[in-house]
Amino acid sequence: MILTYAAFVVLGLIWGSNFIYMKWAAALISPEQIVLLRVFFGFLPLASAAWHKGVINRSQARHLPHFLVMAVVATAFYYFAIVKGTALLPSGIAGVLGGSIALFTAIFSLLLLRTEKLNGLMAAGVVLGFAGIALIARPWEGTANPINHAGVVWMLTGSIILGLSYVYVRRFLAPLNLPPLALATWQVGLALLILLLLTNLAGIGQILQDWRAAMGVVVGLGILGTGTAFLIYYFLLQELGAVAASGATYITPTVALLIGWAAGEKVGIFEVAAVVLILASIAMLQIGRQRAGRERLRAGK
Repeated sequence: MILTYAAFVVLGLIWGSNFIYMKWAAALISPEQIVLLRVFFGFLPLASAAWHKGVINRSQARHLPHFLVMAVVATAFYYFAIVKGTALLPSGIAGVLGGSIALFTAIFSLLLLRTEKLNGLMAAGVVLGFAGIALIARPWEGTANPINHAGVVWMLTGSIILGLSYVYVRRFLAPLNLPPLALATWQVGLALLILLLLTNLAGIGQILQDWRAAMGVVVGLGILGTGTAFLIYYFLLQELGAVAASGATYITPTVALLIGWAAGEKVGIFEVAAVVLILASIAMLQIGRQRAGRERLRAGK
């Protein structure tokens, strides 16, 4: 059990540190190139684990259309959106907005899945989540606001896309009962092929001008932030279940904000309040969904 909770904390730290790595790399190479490198180095540990466990087979190829949707939307475009957003925002702010994934997942689950029903606690969680986002964007400040609104839009677009992808997985992929490691390997591997075809490689070598940025992309974003994070997450799914495993999102915004503050980014009362509201929103959504699940079970008896 100690190993399980250590893995839980490590996953939150890995996810929370991703934003500073993206910020460093964005000063040297394009967002598309960052995503390509991230996916390439993230695919290596996934492919190695999938080969070792023997979870990939030819029969899975008939599900290729679903794998392609996840590769394009939930990997290539999602990673591109958060890199674009992080390039325009302080890394800590980007990390806080990245914590809104749970909010949009809950909203789309309620709208698109018949099994999900809204209760009062979940509704309050949605309101708190949007209040946290508003404290980050602060549109009422107009041109005096130092936060780049285009960056906010990119981050929220990424969160919306990933929230929709979770609903897609529950609707179309979960019923297939494929090993999660197989799904992740197909998803990341196909995304890598797409990115290799579409990415302009001119100037990608500039990342080597800064060893810190280079190691951040290769090790931080790729090997740890993509490949290892997938492996840890699926380990936690087996040990703790989906709801508990997703609780690593509690750690991510806080870690991102603390790293940004340590790197010299300004952290004020609005940013701290936004973290509190978003974390409270995640907690209320999860507890509300658990209550709704128990009520469905009682109603079915």
